[in-house]
Amino acid sequence: MKKMEIKKEHIEEEIKEIFSNNDKIISNHTEKRLDRILEDTIGQEIILSALLKRSKEVINDEKIIDGFIYQKILEHKDDKFINKLLVKLPNGIMEMKQTIKIDYQPLQQSLIRKNFQEADKLTQKYLCKLVEIKTKSTKNWLYFTDIQFIPKTELFQIDLLWKIYSGGKFGFSVQKAIWMKYNKQWDKLWEKIKWLEIENGIMKRYPKEFTWTTDAPEGHLPLFNQLRGTQTLLYLFKSIDW
Repeated sequence: MKKMEIKKEHIEEEIKEIFSNNDKIISNHTEKRLDRILEDTIGQEIILSALLKRSKEVINDEKIIDGFIYQKILEHKDDKFINKLLVKLPNGIMEMKQTIKIDYQPLQQSLIRKNFQEADKLTQKYLCKLVEIKTKSTKNWLYFTDIQFIPKTELFQIDLLWKIYSGGKFGFSVQKAIWMKYNKQWDKLWEKIKWLEIENGIMKRYPKEFTWTTDAPEGHLPLFNQLRGTQTLLYLFKSIDW
């Protein structure tokens, strides 16, 4: 019995440490630690309990580790373990705040399933819809003058969903951070997020030349007016102040 208690305490400490690290991007080391914990029945119980407890708390960080763990559990081979999660958190980690007439739950579900191409299409659709609500004008793509009509609260939710369910790798704010790091040089951004064919300097063709998995480089997704120049993306970046 004592041996079991020591094991439980050890796992609890390890899980506490994983949560407290607050990684902006989930490392391979963290993923391996989680995989090892999830192989053990006791580990499964403890990590699920910790996840559910955190879901009820007001946490100021971006819950990237929570989203990653949620996806890990859904990928587990134990259906009973998965069902325990889905009974308590059927819709994902984020409780969507529907402040405008848009339901972001389909986006959350696509990202949870790592269907990033579908999530990308939904993101474009939502951004256009947000502008349509304000302007009463149908949009298939956005101009820089449209960005002012996208409420920051809505843009924040979309961006946060992308970060939470990509292990911190994807999101508009991730792209902006890379752009800022390289002194706002667009060519450097395209190079780092792999939107360009390096050999000829031509933008990649949608969708087959893009990478729709987390194997993609940091900032690769979501796409945004990908073939329409930089001005609109510049204005989007200006809207991101978080």
